[in-house]
Amino acid sequence: MPTDSTESATSSPRAAATAAPLRERLREALSGAIKDRDKVALSVLRSTLAAIDNAEAVARPASADRRQALEQIPIGAGSAEAPRRELTAQQIEQIVRAELAEREAAARGYQRAGRIEHAERLRGEIRVLAGHLSPGRAPARPRRPGS
Repeated sequence: MPTDSTESATSSPRAAATAAPLRERLREALSGAIKDRDKVALSVLRSTLAAIDNAEAVARPASADRRQALEQIPIGAGSAEAPRRELTAQQIEQIVRAELAEREAAARGYQRAGRIEHAERLRGEIRVLAGHLSPGRAPARPRRPGS
């Protein structure tokens, strides 16, 4: 996991932007959204954290266990653990910005189609994510690292 400054975070997500790593801030916000029963924040935070986790996944050869005899295949605690790659703070921010860009594009599409309620929900998700990003950065590009 990437490490940034680990000073104590303040109550504002934007003010805390330099105090804790982005993933940590998103996880803390997820806990708060669960406690507050904030469905919009809960949805976008879970989705974004899942996108980060997926980006860390390392492809495993499909035939890795097929070449071993049955008694050689590892079983038990930890045997199903997949290798993970460490993402930098910049890569994590890029993923979050890609999630933001996808929602912005979808909100525009819903708006054009007259689906105002869906567009507004996405705009709420956009506000949640944007509140956790460092101010003054370049706009999002809809692509993920390694893709």
